[in-house]
Amino acid sequence: MTTAIFRIRQILRGLALATVISVLPDLALSDGTPTLNLWGMTGLIDMPSGESQPDGFLTFAHSRFGPISRNTLSFQMTPRLYGSFRYLEIRHFNDLFCPPTCTGGNAFQQYYDRNFDLRYQVLKENKYLPAVTVGLQDFVGTGISAAEYLVATKNLGHGVKVTAGLGFGRLGSYGPIAAPLGPRPKINIGLGGMFNFGEFFRGNTAPFGGIEWQINDKWGVKAEYSSDAYTIESQTQGTFPIKSPINFGIEYQLSDAIRLGAYRMYGTELGFSVNIALNLKERPSGGIGGTSPQPVKPRPTFAADPNLWSPSWVTQTDAPSILIGNITRDLAGTGIRVESLSFVADTARIRISNVKFDARAQAIGRVARALTRTLPASIETFEIIPVIYGLPASKVTLRRSDIEALEFAPDAAAALRARTVIAGIGAAYPNLTFNPNIYPKASWSIGPFTRTRLFDPANPFQIEAGLRLSASTEPVPGLLFSGSVTKDVLGHLGFARLANNSLLPHVRTDGDLYDVYGDPGIETLTAAYFSNFAPNLYGRITVGYLERMFGGVSTEVLWKRPSSRFGLGAELNYAMQRNPDGGFGFGYFHYAIPTGHLSAYTDLGKGYLAQLDVGQYLAGDRGGTLTLSREFSTGWRVSVFATLTNVSAKQFGEGSFDKGISIEIPISWLIGNPTTATRTVTIRPITRDGGARLIVDNRLYDLLTHDDQTGLDSQWSRFWK
Repeated sequence: MTTAIFRIRQILRGLALATVISVLPDLALSDGTPTLNLWGMTGLIDMPSGESQPDGFLTFAHSRFGPISRNTLSFQMTPRLYGSFRYLEIRHFNDLFCPPTCTGGNAFQQYYDRNFDLRYQVLKENKYLPAVTVGLQDFVGTGISAAEYLVATKNLGHGVKVTAGLGFGRLGSYGPIAAPLGPRPKINIGLGGMFNFGEFFRGNTAPFGGIEWQINDKWGVKAEYSSDAYTIESQTQGTFPIKSPINFGIEYQLSDAIRLGAYRMYGTELGFSVNIALNLKERPSGGIGGTSPQPVKPRPTFAADPNLWSPSWVTQTDAPSILIGNITRDLAGTGIRVESLSFVADTARIRISNVKFDARAQAIGRVARALTRTLPASIETFEIIPVIYGLPASKVTLRRSDIEALEFAPDAAAALRARTVIAGIGAAYPNLTFNPNIYPKASWSIGPFTRTRLFDPANPFQIEAGLRLSASTEPVPGLLFSGSVTKDVLGHLGFARLANNSLLPHVRTDGDLYDVYGDPGIETLTAAYFSNFAPNLYGRITVGYLERMFGGVSTEVLWKRPSSRFGLGAELNYAMQRNPDGGFGFGYFHYAIPTGHLSAYTDLGKGYLAQLDVGQYLAGDRGGTLTLSREFSTGWRVSVFATLTNVSAKQFGEGSFDKGISIEIPISWLIGNPTTATRTVTIRPITRDGGARLIVDNRLYDLLTHDDQTGLDSQWSRFWK
């Protein structure tokens, strides 16, 4: 007890010193973005803090000290909830024992582990109270890094912050003072990947704390008292010695996104860190480039030119073709195509396809401007229908007089949105005329691709890069032929180093065979048909080589009102496993299976989305997948997913169940110009066969949701751009 009291006094002395510093002259800028620790979480050096990152920040952190390396991806999911995924390496892990005493699965020199963390800020800092956060570290997995903590941080001004907290688990291992909730049970690691509920906040607790001083907008210093004894790494395995619980560090803000750090750790080791922070709410260039829109052309008043307002043009037989031609010429070079036009005396309905603007509201705005310059004055109402593969996603109804009046008004986008209706397409108008020059559509591209293999203990990060040739044609609305071929150029993913011990059909774990033998290879080659066969009811059927590992038939129906936050879908597939050589055959594995899911989608508001899929997966297991996503107006989408099926953890294998993180990156964010192209990165702690779902392009909900009411509203600020 005497030792524990002494350690608490050490922390209190540090806090007193921070208070003295806080009354010195103001040598620092105002407090900025909270910094990260060596775990890649918001914190000091090796200890957490009570602060949160700004909402919507995505951070990547790499750190090393002694034999320990950590790579951490973190995301501020909500203003209070923060999550991390970490890949940990401990070098020289068995140097004391191997060789000769370690054999079999224990004969390794580098230990690798994957961690998931969650933090929740229960109290935001105010004038009198500190920010308070409760956190779970490595709460699902082997538990070698498992800890829980309650921590508070207070800004004292002049760039000074102080932190104090109580840690459990490994954060309660140095200088423990009590075990308020009883002893900590020994974790049953099993196959890993399971929640360690029985451990949370159990066992010894120990105090920790520290101080951070941001000297100016570039330099900062930190000091902390650590409550982590590194029992396994230092005492059991002897990978490095610990002489002191005091750590010191200095950090340099290289740019708005990059921060570097150097540290003295535990009295014996040197460390460094590189942290990259991305604000997903903002664009690096501050906006999107591209050509400026043409201005709105106001109509003369009726009194000035009554003949111009006459609706007699409606009876002109060639009026539809003339108007389609005029609108098409006005939109030339914008990436927006006129699909069809129909009208009555005061209303025009135009269907458009957009191949350029990632912000669909921006495409709607460009079309609305073009209509003011090309349609007769008697047309007061514009109904603009965005179409994707022949499917009408929604109907955007605007009054021409509002467009004319609000173009230069303060807060013009919000004012126009208040007078705009987004709904289903409703009944058809007469005089429907299709653009005779738009079909068949055809496109092709050649560009880079990458494939990665992550977390193989023998080689944790492998990558190959090459070229992908893609082509598609849409001969008539709703009928799409498409395909892609890949050729490796740099690097090569060889065979996986670990034996495939899966007890389920090898629907994903034989992926290394496709890496080795499928170069060059046919990635996809499909025919797809899309239909809107009833109001708010959409359908898709896709036939062919659906993905690298499977071909077959995929059918889908979706019920979704454009103005609704909810959607329901059903998918039924028959999948056959392809030969690994990337060719046309199916006979190597002799594996085929029906799969299918019922799906429910809901928009939770403010960019949060939830999706639940229930059905049968590729390995024949049955269960459900829950996906939670957050989408930003910049086009970024970050998702977490977990799948539980009727296979046991033993049948599933290492990891116990399928889970991971998916990040959709908008190319427009990277290049600063409008494009609908995106790239998706999916990170799984381990790829197994359970919970594996068929990969199919152009699933209906993702295809349509950007042009429904929620999708348009999220980027309506770009209507006038």
